[in-house]
Amino acid sequence: MRYLTIFSFALLTLFSCKNSKKDTSIKQKDIVESSPYKANKNIDKLLSKYTSFTLTTDVNKFTEKEKTLLKYLINAAKVMDGMFWVEAYGNKTKFLNKISDPKLKKFAIINYGPWDRLGGNEPFIEGIGKKPLGANFYPKDMTKKEFESADIKDKESLYTFIKRDENGKLFSVPYYKAFKKEVWYVADMLNTASNFAKDPGFVNYLRLRAEALKHDNYQLSDLAWLDMKNNKFDIVIGPIENYEDALFGYKAAHEAYVLVKDMEWSEKLKKYAKFLPELQRGLPVNEKYKQEKPGSDVELNAYDVVYYAGDCNAGSKTIAINLPNDEEVQLQKGTRRLQLKNAMKAKFDKILIPIANELIDTEQKKYINFNAFFSNTMFHEVAHGLGIKNTLNGKGTVRKALKELYSALEEGKADMLGLYMIRQLHKKNEIKGDLKEYYTTFMTSIFRSIRFGASSAHGRANLIRFNFFKELGAFSKDEKSKKYKINYKNFEKAMDLLSTKILTLQGDGNYAEVKKFVEKYGKMDSNLKADIESLAKKGIPVDVSFNQGVDVLGL
Repeated sequence: MRYLTIFSFALLTLFSCKNSKKDTSIKQKDIVESSPYKANKNIDKLLSKYTSFTLTTDVNKFTEKEKTLLKYLINAAKVMDGMFWVEAYGNKTKFLNKISDPKLKKFAIINYGPWDRLGGNEPFIEGIGKKPLGANFYPKDMTKKEFESADIKDKESLYTFIKRDENGKLFSVPYYKAFKKEVWYVADMLNTASNFAKDPGFVNYLRLRAEALKHDNYQLSDLAWLDMKNNKFDIVIGPIENYEDALFGYKAAHEAYVLVKDMEWSEKLKKYAKFLPELQRGLPVNEKYKQEKPGSDVELNAYDVVYYAGDCNAGSKTIAINLPNDEEVQLQKGTRRLQLKNAMKAKFDKILIPIANELIDTEQKKYINFNAFFSNTMFHEVAHGLGIKNTLNGKGTVRKALKELYSALEEGKADMLGLYMIRQLHKKNEIKGDLKEYYTTFMTSIFRSIRFGASSAHGRANLIRFNFFKELGAFSKDEKSKKYKINYKNFEKAMDLLSTKILTLQGDGNYAEVKKFVEKYGKMDSNLKADIESLAKKGIPVDVSFNQGVDVLGL
C-alpha cells in the first residue's frame, strides 16, 4: 500500500504546481513578529490545569487488518491538527520555533497557540495581544460592519476563509482550495483505510468522506455515516464545530476522533432512541416551539476514543459527540450520539470526584456516581436533537440568527433538556436509580464546566445556569463549610423554567434578547470566583491532556 501513498503525493505535487488566476492559499503569517519568547514564570501553575491520561483500548482483540485500518485512520486524523493550527492561530512552525522553554512549548501545543483556552483566552506569552474573536478565519483588522456589508461569495459558509486581496478588498477562499494538498492526502488515507475495513457501511462512509473533503460537500457522507449500524471502528473527521469562530459563529474548524465501539455498552443504550418523538411533544414550552419532529433514525453508542486531533483536542476535551450538525440531515434522519467512555471516566475520576469532595454537601455527596455522570452526558447529546432548529419568524436557522451566541445557548438547552429526558424516562421506569443521583452529579459538573472559562461555549452555558439556578433557590451555600446543598424541589422548578426560556429565545431568533440574557447571567461574582480558585489551590486539574498515537496503542 506504500506505493499508493507515494503515487498520491506525486499527484498532490502536480496539482499544487498548477497556475491559477488568484492565489487562494492561506498565508500563514505570525500574528506578532518578535524575538524568541520569554519563559512564563507561572508556567507550572498553567500546566497544572491539565492532568495526563493515556488513550488506549484492547488491541489484542483486533486482526492484523483491523490494526492496519486503525493506523491509516490515525494518519488521516493527524492532518487535522495542522489545519486547525492555521484556523486557530497561523503558522505553527514559526511560532513554536520561537519558544525555547520546553514547558512553555508544551502548554502552547495543548492550546494550539499563545492563548489560554481554560483562562478566558488570555495570552500566556509576553508581547502577544488578545486572541482575535474570529481566530484566523477572517482578517485581523476586519470589522463586523465591514463583513456584513461586503458582497462576498459564500461569506457565511461554514467552509470558507475570508481574506483580503492586494487592494484590501475582502474575498472568500473555500477550505478545499486553501488546504488542497492536505485534503487530498487525507482522502488517500481514508480510501486506503477502506480497503482494510470489513463493514460495508463503514467502507461506503470512508470513501464518501474522502470525496467530501475534496469539495467541502458533506451531506452525502453525513447520511452514509448515519446509515452505518454494525461498524466496530469509526472516524469523525472534517470541519465540524463552529466554537472557534467567536466573531460570528459561522466558520467550522477541522478536527478528528478515531473510535473503537464498545459493543456491550452500545447495546444497552439502544432502547432510548424510540422515546424521542414522545419527549419532544412533552417539552415544557408553548406548542409552536416544539412543532418540529426529531429524526427517528437515532443511535446511541459508547466508544473508546483512541485519538483526538484539531479542534476537539484544543484546551478542554470533548467526552461526547452529537452529529451531524447539518439541520437538514438532523430533521431527515436524526443524529448519532457517541459517548467517549474512557475519556469520560478519566474526567470523572480525576476531576469530578475531587471537586465534589471540596464543594458538595457531605450528606449529598453520596449521590454522585459514574452512571449518573455518563447518563447526564449522554442525554445532553441526545437533547441537541430536541427543541427547534429553525426560527419561527423567517430568520432562518437558529444557528444563523443567533450568530456567535448560538453555541452557548444551544449547550445550555442540551443540558436542561437532557435532565428533562432523564426525569421523564425515570417516571416510565426506563432509567433506574434515585433522581437525586442525576441532579447532584449534574450540580457538581456545573463547577467542573465553569472552569473551562467564559470563552468556552460549555463554560458560559454552565455559568448562565449557575446564576439562573441560584436566583431560583435551586441550591444554597453554607458559608462556614463553603459547601453547596441542593434544594431538589427548586432544582426541578429551575430546570423547567430555564428550558422554557432557552427554547423560546431560540424559536424567536431574537439576537438582542439573547445578548441581554447572556450578559445578565453569564457573569461570575466574587464568591463563585473564590470557590473556583480554591479548586486550583487544592491542585485539582481543570481538564485532561492525552498520551495517544500508534506507538501508545502498541500498533
